[in-house]
Amino acid sequence: MKRNYFIPATLTICLLVTTLGIYAQDFYQTSPAAERWVKKKFRKLSKDQRIAQLMIIRAHSNLGAEHIAQVTELIKKYNVGGLCFFQGGPLRQALLTNEYQQIAKTPLLISIDGEWGLGMRLDSVINYPRQLMMGATTDSKLIYSFGKAVGEQCKRLGIQVNFAPDVDVNNNPLNPVINDRSFGEDKYKVASFGVAYMKGMQDVGVMASAKHFPGHGDVSVDSHKDLPVINKTREQLDNLELYPFRELIKAGVGSIMTAHLSIPSIDTTANLPSSLSNKNVTGLLRNELGFQGITFTDALEMQGVAKFFPMGEASVMSLIAGNDLLCLPGD
Repeated sequence: MKRNYFIPATLTICLLVTTLGIYAQDFYQTSPAAERWVKKKFRKLSKDQRIAQLMIIRAHSNLGAEHIAQVTELIKKYNVGGLCFFQGGPLRQALLTNEYQQIAKTPLLISIDGEWGLGMRLDSVINYPRQLMMGATTDSKLIYSFGKAVGEQCKRLGIQVNFAPDVDVNNNPLNPVINDRSFGEDKYKVASFGVAYMKGMQDVGVMASAKHFPGHGDVSVDSHKDLPVINKTREQLDNLELYPFRELIKAGVGSIMTAHLSIPSIDTTANLPSSLSNKNVTGLLRNELGFQGITFTDALEMQGVAKFFPMGEASVMSLIAGNDLLCLPGD
């Protein structure tokens, strides 16, 4: 059956993740009242607005009036689906979030890339250790408590999705981009700590996003700068890189972020990032692993994609591949 790329996923997510008392399993469920609300809102959107609902754009709280005006214009003109906040301060971000939500025709999905908490992006907030340092502990209950604390940070600022945990198995000492963002090189610890972190956040109502599917740990190239190639067999991927994702899927993770990687054992198409590959997103993640949650692309402005595909083409290919929401798709 042909996939409907204009399903109002963002509206559904916004309704779910802003509901009080939500728990992990509820991210896969909607009530009849919620469905009616989404359909009513969706029918009022133009075709362009429906497309824009699939886009997550960049937002900062430290770039001044010109940047704020640009974000405001995109919300008013296109009715974008959501914002991903980067550098700034907590009070400024909270005030901006309220302003942006007030001008949006539909609720904005507010997200952040806060792997070790909001201190990764914002000033004057608690700085928690990076995942590798936490991976040196043996207490998954501590990681669960950390996840709850990060979730509470997010809730105070109206953040509904945190692009964490990073469940890449960091098994390449030359990895220039993951390293201390990972819980380590032990797939079992990466999986168990990833589950604990995820459950901590989702138990307080913030959606987690396991990344970077299907595994960014064994690379020597930064996908922000180029397209890494992983020359592993499917059996090797199954035994190592995919293990943490399987465990988080079984545990009820709400969303997964797809990576910009070239993996010939999954898709032999030259220079095709895995985030744009139907064989990876739909074939492997959806059909083989049975994931039913939300898929986000990694930032499409990264050179792992942008070096080979124009922004518009990459966005279309991402949707055809089976992604639900596109992060930082550019112009």
